[in-house]
Amino acid sequence: MVLAMAWLRSSYYLLPSPSASRFFSLSRRRCPLPSLASPAAAAAAAAAAALPSLILKRRTHRTSSTPPICSSSYSPPSSSTESADAASASTNFHLHNTLTKRKEPFRPRVEGKVGMYVCGVTAYDLSHIGHARVYVFFDVLYRYLKHLKYDVVYVRNFTDVDYKIIARAKELRENPLTLSSRYCDEFHSDMAHLHCLTPTVEPRVSTHMNQIIDMINQILVNDFAYTVNGDVYFSVDKSPSYGRLSGRRLEDNQPGQRVAVDSRKKNPADFALWKSSKDGELFWESPWGPGRPGWHIECSAMSAAYLGYSFDIHGGGVDLVFPHHENELAQSCAACRESNVSYWVHNGFVDIGSEKMSKSLGNFVTIRKVIDLYHPLSLRLFLIGTHYRSTVNYSIAQLETASDRLYYIYQTIFDCDNSLSEHDKEYLKDSVPNDTTDCINKFREDFENSLADDLNTPIALASFSEPLKIINDLLHTRKGKKQQMRMESLLILSTKIKDRLDILGLKPSNFSEALFQLREKALRRAGITEEQVLQRIEERSSARKAKLYEESDEIRKKLAAVGIALMDGPDETSWRPAVPLHVQEQLTSAY
Repeated sequence: MVLAMAWLRSSYYLLPSPSASRFFSLSRRRCPLPSLASPAAAAAAAAAAALPSLILKRRTHRTSSTPPICSSSYSPPSSSTESADAASASTNFHLHNTLTKRKEPFRPRVEGKVGMYVCGVTAYDLSHIGHARVYVFFDVLYRYLKHLKYDVVYVRNFTDVDYKIIARAKELRENPLTLSSRYCDEFHSDMAHLHCLTPTVEPRVSTHMNQIIDMINQILVNDFAYTVNGDVYFSVDKSPSYGRLSGRRLEDNQPGQRVAVDSRKKNPADFALWKSSKDGELFWESPWGPGRPGWHIECSAMSAAYLGYSFDIHGGGVDLVFPHHENELAQSCAACRESNVSYWVHNGFVDIGSEKMSKSLGNFVTIRKVIDLYHPLSLRLFLIGTHYRSTVNYSIAQLETASDRLYYIYQTIFDCDNSLSEHDKEYLKDSVPNDTTDCINKFREDFENSLADDLNTPIALASFSEPLKIINDLLHTRKGKKQQMRMESLLILSTKIKDRLDILGLKPSNFSEALFQLREKALRRAGITEEQVLQRIEERSSARKAKLYEESDEIRKKLAAVGIALMDGPDETSWRPAVPLHVQEQLTSAY
């Protein structure tokens, strides 16, 4: 309680990470930035979240004294060869820029370093697969940039102060910060299941109120905003380039369409930087009275605090282009005229039926619901199986297909590793046959070229087909088993596939465990236990011995109908997950 009361009297904020500090050290110092104070923010925020009161007060605002910052025979490929390939790919990497509406060569502001800010979730409920698409894509981008040997500072925020959170907390009779903290934890759990790497920094609005107020004050000083009875509005008329990101003209903006109606505004398109508090609402003290920040200002303040006013990549879903990112762009430039984001990057929608999936439409499917029946990496594979700027059409059929493909990949690598485990790798040669060499080179070239071309993940995934086929030929065909340097080929192919799965975030920690989980999920979807499957296999075996072939075929067909495929081997019959027959028919008719 002492710590909680101390938090009420003073504000504590997160320090930039060491890598963020390195990024700052190369930035130019011109425009004033919101300050970052030093004490233990996490403990203080947790204590504040536990408070029963809905009213949190902040000490009287003081202008920051922090110095201003404004950032503008063949041998298998060696690790040095792979590094050279990555370096080559970094110079060829092109990324689509929403601002310019075209793909551009990627050139970071500081050589070898990348600053990336991605707008995070508003933490008031479980996340849906539309959210999954955003953060899986930017995780692939993050991983790819690291693969290209960039030192990346990845900032992804949490909005934990918002009217939706306040409304939900009131409905549940819960402290708003406690509620949002709980859903931040749920989000972290979802992201871990989806193999999304933890960002460098994950700032929260509630612990960055000083920075937000500093920026609003600077915008007012620069005459781009005005106050009305405790509210602060940004004046879009003062920003001649307003609309350049979205391509919208001011006259196209209809009051009430994603911009709140308020007769006190000088222009209906003006948006709130600070909102005065209502009775019983969470609030912080400010120079304009008690209240809380508007939605857009938080990301401008937090991105500036950790990356400077000028950085490389700002990202999010395409639904954020207007008004959120348009307003961010305007207010950041108002706070610092040299503010500049080099690349605005946006992923497409997830549609369900013919509509965009969203909580507001009530047609969303949570990540939890999907991964209860499908392996989380099946969902990840499904999401990156479509180019990030295209719309993903969510369907069970597509999830089944992704799950089936994932099982095939993992089973191939598992069988390969089992075969390799029976041989002493010390006695393997350093060379492989020419056809294996050709396959490896083409695999590397196709994979790198596809990702360098605006993260074309569908083409990158297609590049796995040939090396996987060769592994299966070497393992299971009569000709493959007789090939010279067979084990050497298996080792290098398996290694390269694993490396590239890791870049896409699809490499499990254990292939055997992943296969077990995929089988467990398939059984759950089929509504059957493994004991029942084995019993059906035994019944089918007895029918075949008795030459009751119609009966044995019927058993196979019934299992196939629910997604259980039987595979007859020389000694026994086993089973594996498969796309259910009715889903196969849907897919066939769709094509």
